[in-house]
Amino acid sequence: MNLSKNNNDLIIGIIGLGYVGLPLAIEFGKKFKTIGFDIKKERIKNLSLSIDTTSEVNEVNFKKAKYLKFSNNSYDLINCNIYIITVPTPIYNNKKPDLRYIKKASVIVGKFLKKNDIVIYESTVYPGLTEEVCVPILINESNLKYNKDFFCGYSPERINPGDKKYNLKNIIKVVAGSNKSTTIKIKNLYNSIISAGIFVAKDIKTAEAAKVIENTQRDINIALVNEIALICKKLGIKSKDVFEAASTKWNFLNFKPGIVGGHCIGVDPYYLTHKANLVGFNPKMILSGRALNDSMPKYIFREIKKIMLKKNIIIKNSKVLILGLTFKENCNDVRNTKVFEIGNHFIKSGAKINYYDPWVSKKDLNNLNKKRLINIIPNNYYDCIIIAVSHNEFKKYSLKSLKKMCKKNNVIYDIKNFLKDNKVDGQL
Repeated sequence: MNLSKNNNDLIIGIIGLGYVGLPLAIEFGKKFKTIGFDIKKERIKNLSLSIDTTSEVNEVNFKKAKYLKFSNNSYDLINCNIYIITVPTPIYNNKKPDLRYIKKASVIVGKFLKKNDIVIYESTVYPGLTEEVCVPILINESNLKYNKDFFCGYSPERINPGDKKYNLKNIIKVVAGSNKSTTIKIKNLYNSIISAGIFVAKDIKTAEAAKVIENTQRDINIALVNEIALICKKLGIKSKDVFEAASTKWNFLNFKPGIVGGHCIGVDPYYLTHKANLVGFNPKMILSGRALNDSMPKYIFREIKKIMLKKNIIIKNSKVLILGLTFKENCNDVRNTKVFEIGNHFIKSGAKINYYDPWVSKKDLNNLNKKRLINIIPNNYYDCIIIAVSHNEFKKYSLKSLKKMCKKNNVIYDIKNFLKDNKVDGQL
């Protein structure tokens, strides 16, 4: 594979232009002919105007990607010889893997596959999915033979939305190909844009497993500190103080308690447990951690309810402000956020909810929640304020300034242990 800057033979197709696909398309588009494809017309329209609504790519980088073209017409992918699939892999309500997007992307690519083409998957999957689910689709659509006419690879994404320190270029990239020569080609391809270095995994299934356990490990560790926080509550001590003391040990893992949402940590473990069940293994620890983290919104609601009742604040018709809606700090993604679950518990109890989040636009919300999203916080209005997300913009708030937004009798609950003031009514 010739990776020279102006190589006319190499055309890269990126399928899916979200948090993962867009940075890839931008970096490859600085050096090679690249087609960035997404089925969303509005997304393509914005990207063609150098507008990234996820706030991950700035206008300067759009301009640098002079070999990049955006399209929602799949036939623009017809001349590509490397396809990189970065579509979402969510779960259904029953926690089973939702493979619709990755299957549809495989169908699209399969229609255009030619001899010697390479298809690389970056979507998070369970070990074995690429070759057990996706490759048969590619074969069926193309009538080509795997590892003879076309080849595959897997390179797990490690994008962390909202993180300005760690980005695509400075995070080590794991790669694996369907045979040795393909692995070398994929390594060379990513090496052209990744400065942190490339790690070659033994095979595709190993690379898939490495990715899915990264977030599973984080999920279990967060579940552990959540459980410790619940125990500390029973013991009448502050978990924040306990973790601060414990973190003085050199090998302490400094995870924080909280709610676990998003489309990685709260989803990926179910891909691993699904595959484990298929091969006859019951993953007790992973599922236990998932269950505990999923239970946190309800636990937090009940804790706040107890504090409100102690202060003789009736939940029905009470006014509650929740600061932060996104699944994590300093990003605008509300997909799979657990904050809505907390809000819904209050709504079902008759409370009147407002959300305030400087990162979120009304167009990102359904009609009911659009009405609840406010742009200006009134003073002397709320019975309860909950800090749900630790956006940088919220650092300006002190306990005193939050209380100015409340009625005289009020509750301030800090899920993120954001406030330094020990007089806050509740923290995890």
